[in-house]
Amino acid sequence: MKLSVPGRVTATAVVVTASLLAGGSIAGAAPAGQPAVAAAPDIPVANVKAHLTQLQSIATANGGNRAHGRTGYKASLDYVKAKLDAAGFTTTVQQFTSSGRTGYNLVADWPGGDTNQVIMSGSHLDSVTAGAGINDNGSGSAAVLETALAVSRAGYQPTKHLRFAWWGAEELGMVGSRYYVNSLSTANRSRISGYLNFDMIGSPNPGYFVYDDDPAIEKTFKEYYAGLGVPTEIETEGDGRSDHAPFKNAGVPVGGLFSGADYVKTAAQAAKWGGTSGLAFDRCYHSSCDTSANINDTALDRNSDAVAYAVWGLSQ
Repeated sequence: MKLSVPGRVTATAVVVTASLLAGGSIAGAAPAGQPAVAAAPDIPVANVKAHLTQLQSIATANGGNRAHGRTGYKASLDYVKAKLDAAGFTTTVQQFTSSGRTGYNLVADWPGGDTNQVIMSGSHLDSVTAGAGINDNGSGSAAVLETALAVSRAGYQPTKHLRFAWWGAEELGMVGSRYYVNSLSTANRSRISGYLNFDMIGSPNPGYFVYDDDPAIEKTFKEYYAGLGVPTEIETEGDGRSDHAPFKNAGVPVGGLFSGADYVKTAAQAAKWGGTSGLAFDRCYHSSCDTSANINDTALDRNSDAVAYAVWGLSQ
């Protein structure tokens, strides 16, 4: 997540509402004469963590970071792209320049679905120069990647078109995502029914925060967490500070999840979520200790499953 800038925005799409649920589950029986609603798969947290291990190894081999314009960033992008290409996605690498260095976005489209109704999920793949960026934002990048691979494993064919993205130079001010949004024609922007953003979802002292911009997308994530019996709060720490902002500013509905950065967990939050009050959600935010040891497995598992829940629910 980019430093500073108060507030985090989000606007959002069409969603899995209670009308999709039967027997309290998205996988419930459909009304007579209507096709059954496909259930989102469980996303194995071991798979997500395996991607984080690879990102850590890439950072270690490339000066300790995966920052914009550095070899570690390009190696991270190549790793994600290879997984997606092998899984049958159509991948596109978009190149841009920022601060005198070349940056890259990776966009992956799953074949099929109505391309006039695109459900897009994304995360920034770059770290700051200070460290490996495993929570910020290997966590979101790995969860989005594993959800995309789950789409392939399931042979999922939703009504809407699925698109996934990994952004460059977010830490410099959402440069990559803004470049992507600005490169779209007005017609192509209007085809994006919703953009879901995942930036820091495995914080070691986690909270469970949901973007509140688009009511439908917000409701989808809240339904998922209500099913777990986990209370959520509205996300405020990161308003305007991550890659949903360029989409929202262009009129695209947005939503997402967040587990907290350098804000301090209150006693009330610790009482409902566990963890330690009086400490930051992520004490290693933007520092060298944001390594593979800087992840809460439970938060990563829950949030990764929530990514899939929203992708499946919003695309049917």
